[in-house]
Amino acid sequence: MLHDELRFYPGGDRAIEVELGDGMDFTLNFTVHRLVAAVREARIAAIEDLIPELASFQVNYDPDRISYEDLTAEIARIYARIGAGASGSLPSRLITMPVWYSDDQTAACIEDYRKTYPDKRTDPDLVCEMNGLADRAALARLHSGTEYWVAALGFWPGLCSLLPLRPRARIFAPKYNPPRTWTPKGAIGIGGALTCIYPDRTPGGYQLIGRSPAPIYDGAQRLPAFRDSLALFRAGDRVRFRPVTQEECAQIEAEVAAGRYEHDIVEYQVFSVDRYLDWAKGQGGRG
Repeated sequence: MLHDELRFYPGGDRAIEVELGDGMDFTLNFTVHRLVAAVREARIAAIEDLIPELASFQVNYDPDRISYEDLTAEIARIYARIGAGASGSLPSRLITMPVWYSDDQTAACIEDYRKTYPDKRTDPDLVCEMNGLADRAALARLHSGTEYWVAALGFWPGLCSLLPLRPRARIFAPKYNPPRTWTPKGAIGIGGALTCIYPDRTPGGYQLIGRSPAPIYDGAQRLPAFRDSLALFRAGDRVRFRPVTQEECAQIEAEVAAGRYEHDIVEYQVFSVDRYLDWAKGQGGRG
């Protein structure tokens, strides 16, 4: 839900958190991206970085060149000019990620956690039960049957928060309590209504349903997709998941290790929120 007006919070003397609303909603998140784009286009010299989040964004700036009060006033003026509605278009790449659902590495991670917490249901089965799905195959079909909106990046280099664009493909799951101490690199997780891809071996709390052999973060920038950035995704990209077999997963891992793997990225597309919202109205929820 959008706030009646922007809310500003100082983050030390060099950052401002700009909050537009509260919730994990596509319309709210698109409004965040639209405002970030407008602030970027304004070319305010003192701004050093803009970081979109789910319902807010962070502004990093030079306080020697502009005051907190002047910068917040300028952002408020831009927001008043563009309006709070979700409309218009943004450049949006489409990236297809291979996924081995119910793979061996996430299965081993889940079983390791269950040694300490034996009452924990295995993640794919818990997600199936909570979403009325017959089995893991149905879960894989549903999860891979939509595009996802890259709503935010953060918490770990390259980590993405993905919102499903097809209403009938929404999947919900609680987070681990307590969290895991480790998660396989490339694991696909669901927490709340979000999907994420773990960029590295890290702690985590999302329910694990599979793993992608294609990296989303490359600190050495060995692969072509990382020539301009250490992270694969940008806020406003779209992601599709393509189910692969164990053998295909191993082949992709070999190509990655050899530095030959090329990500499936469509660069030229534009996302129209007006057309999307019209389409989504007729899709309804999943029964």
